[in-house]
Amino acid sequence: MTVTALCQKTDDRFELELDGAEKLTVPLSLVADFSLYAGRELNETEAERLRGAVSLERAKTRALRMLGMRAMSTREIYDRLMEKGECEQDAAACVAWLLELHLLSDEDYAAAVVRRCAAKGYGARRAREELNRHKLPRALWDAALETLPEQDETLDRLLLSRLRGASPDDRAALKKATDALLRRGFGWDEIRAAVERLRLQMETDDTGT
Repeated sequence: MTVTALCQKTDDRFELELDGAEKLTVPLSLVADFSLYAGRELNETEAERLRGAVSLERAKTRALRMLGMRAMSTREIYDRLMEKGECEQDAAACVAWLLELHLLSDEDYAAAVVRRCAAKGYGARRAREELNRHKLPRALWDAALETLPEQDETLDRLLLSRLRGASPDDRAALKKATDALLRRGFGWDEIRAAVERLRLQMETDDTGT
């Protein structure tokens, strides 16, 4: 098998032609690693190694582009690479490579997901849903959820906002407020406690004590 053409397309990319038919986009690093030049003879083993190296480099470039757009879990990026047509071997190798470079960390990402949920005023159940949506390992959930700050103050503020000035004894208003808080991922017990705190506060305000 002969390299019939090798043309530089960008600063770090070449187009390589094998036997006048097969074309590969080859990064500069592989041109050096395989000592590629027009007229270079490759045996079948060398040609297969080159194809595999080109495939893996393409997958790595794609993975870095994905991470440049947003943070991802290891499972998310693996599945996304597979969806884009990368082979299972290259997708797994990319994940291992990114982990080795410390560009992926499910532990850090899980904590970041929980922090983001807390900042948006979501409860623990919603945080769990987000951890699941981002395909983070369940073994990491408990540790990540431990970073969720105390939410009584947030819940109290949201309850007041959702009641829109109505009394917590107004059943219709309370149901709407409760439904909204449930959708935000707060549990029944948390919401009941917030309602009781609001009632107690209103009684205190009324009596002036």
